[in-house]
Amino acid sequence: MASETPKVKLTSTTHVKPNKKLGKKEHCQLVTFDLPYLAFYYNQKLLFYKGNDFEGMVKKLKESLGVVLVEFYQLAGRLGKDEEGVFRVEYDDDLEGVEVLEAVAEEISIADLEVEEGTSSLKELIPYSLVLNLEGLQRPLLAVQLTKLKDGIAIGCAFNHAILDGTATWHFMSSWAEVCNGSSTISTRPFLERTKVRDTRVKLDLSLPPSNGNGTASSNGSASNPQLRERVFKFSESAIDKIKSTVNANPPSDGSKPFSTFQSLSAHIWRHVTKARSLKPEDYTVFTVFADCRKRVDPPMPDSYFGNLIQAIFTVTAAGLLAVNPPEFGAGVIQKAIESHNANAIEQRNKEWESAPKIFEFKDAGVNCVAVGSSPRFKVYEVDFGWGKPEGVRSGSNNRFDGMVYLYQGKSGGRSIDVEISLEAGAMEKLEQDEEFLLPVV
Repeated sequence: MASETPKVKLTSTTHVKPNKKLGKKEHCQLVTFDLPYLAFYYNQKLLFYKGNDFEGMVKKLKESLGVVLVEFYQLAGRLGKDEEGVFRVEYDDDLEGVEVLEAVAEEISIADLEVEEGTSSLKELIPYSLVLNLEGLQRPLLAVQLTKLKDGIAIGCAFNHAILDGTATWHFMSSWAEVCNGSSTISTRPFLERTKVRDTRVKLDLSLPPSNGNGTASSNGSASNPQLRERVFKFSESAIDKIKSTVNANPPSDGSKPFSTFQSLSAHIWRHVTKARSLKPEDYTVFTVFADCRKRVDPPMPDSYFGNLIQAIFTVTAAGLLAVNPPEFGAGVIQKAIESHNANAIEQRNKEWESAPKIFEFKDAGVNCVAVGSSPRFKVYEVDFGWGKPEGVRSGSNNRFDGMVYLYQGKSGGRSIDVEISLEAGAMEKLEQDEEFLLPVV
């Protein structure tokens, strides 16, 4: 781990609005799929690229951001409440728009950011650390930091998770890149009618927590666990194939489907993280996945649905059962939970939540959990603003806790997957020495 974070110097703060007048847009009610995330932190993503024309890159990024915000105008808005206390996204031309910070960090190189451990070196490159989504009542819903590196540019984005999920995030990023790369229009417009999927009006009596002096929440998950470590494990295409074939070597006799890549890799991670934690055989361990529900709801929603259309799917077993059974046991537990989360299950979950709303904290994923966010299906290495594909894509320090896993498409493409894991330091040390976990990575 780096002993010291090189200096990042902020040089300017501006705002970018849609590049044409849109007037006062009809307010967009947040729906049941959005509201649980108000107490999460802003969702932080970092992409870094090689290049030496920082000023030219910044000019193109800002101009194209103004263009793409015409379609994605909600990101230039604010959170608000109607007269009944129902949260909504508000937009009119008088709002300041997206916050854009410029910074210089000429001691930091692309190679420094490609190291596989930690987020401390990334923290100053992404805005809105420890800022709650609820603060979108008085802050922009998207903040972008453009940082000049020794040999490139870092694009750090903080998205308000109460208004969009990962699928919508990467739809926006790819659309922004499309325009920046010379297209006059975006290939897929966002579907902005949230109430088509759910129109129950849920009043929430929420207000901002006490400030610690800078407008941010006064605590975070890592404060209670200062020994949390992060690490990226890069699984090659051949490693993924090996994991999948091992899990599928003894197909179940009940006629269920073969295990998918996601189910196979998730079981691999869950099993070995549980081993690294040295749990007792009778200790429970929870696996959580934030599943995209666009094609699960009835009627299905388009991939371009802009908002949150995810639900957390939980499943639990005993640590001893994961350890003594072959890998397909864990994959079977995960598969069963995912397969059963159909339109009826989603409807039931929504009704339960609406009758007794519970605002999640980002660490409410379960005991001894492994929680998977993001997806290797997101084409993160195809986000080309006009100077090639990114050299790296990472998550920021927000919304991390012991057992949080982010999956990304691998830089080498194909079926390769990068696995970004946050774990208590002692467990991470054991995981790093676990040959069965690491062997396929080589």
